Amino acid sequence: MYKRQKLGWSHTVLNIKDKKKILEFYVDTLGFKISDSGPVFENGPEIIFISYDPNEHHQLAFVLGREDITSSTALNHISFRVESYEELQQIKEKFDAINHSYMPLCHGNALSFYFNDPENNGMEIFFDTPWDVEQPQGEPWDPGLDEKEALDWVERTFKDKPGFVLRDESTKEFVNR
Repeated sequence: MYKRQKLGWSHTVLNIKDKKKILEFYVDTLGFKISDSGPVFENGPEIIFISYDPNEHHQLAFVLGREDITSSTALNHISFRVESYEELQQIKEKFDAINHSYMPLCHGNALSFYFNDPENNGMEIFFDTPWDVEQPQGEPWDPGLDEKEALDWVERTFKDKPGFVLRDESTKEFVNR
C-alpha cells in the first residue's frame, strides 16, 4: 500500500528589485534576521536568506533582479502564523507606526492581517482561533478589540456557519489551519 509522505513547508523565494526597502520591511518591521547572503552562482544575482525561526536556516529568500514591481506575480500571498493574539497586535502597532496599510480579515479559524510588502508581494500574518469552520469564509474584523472581545466576536459571527466547531472537537482529517 502507498504510504503518504508528510510534506512540511520549508521556505519561499521572491524575486526583488530594491534590497534596502525589502530588508527594512522584513528585518526592521517584521523582525526577521538575515542568516546568509551571496551570489547565487559566480557573477550571478545576490540571494539573501532570512528567518524568524532560529531552527530554520531560511523561511524566506530574496533574489535581486526583479525589474517590474507594478504588475502582480503568480504568487497570491505568503502566510505566517503567530502564536498569540498579543503578537498579532504587536504587528498591528508596527504597521500603524510606519503607516503601512493592512486589511484585517477573519476566516473563523484565524484572525488575519493581509498586506503587501514594499514590492507588492501579497502577505498574511494570522493568529489561530480555537475554532474550525468550513472554508472559504471571510469577514472584516476590528483589530482594535482586545483578545477576549475579538474571540467573542469570532464566535458570534461564525457560530452558525457550516462546520463551526471547537478545533479540538473536530473530526475532520484536515482542520482549517
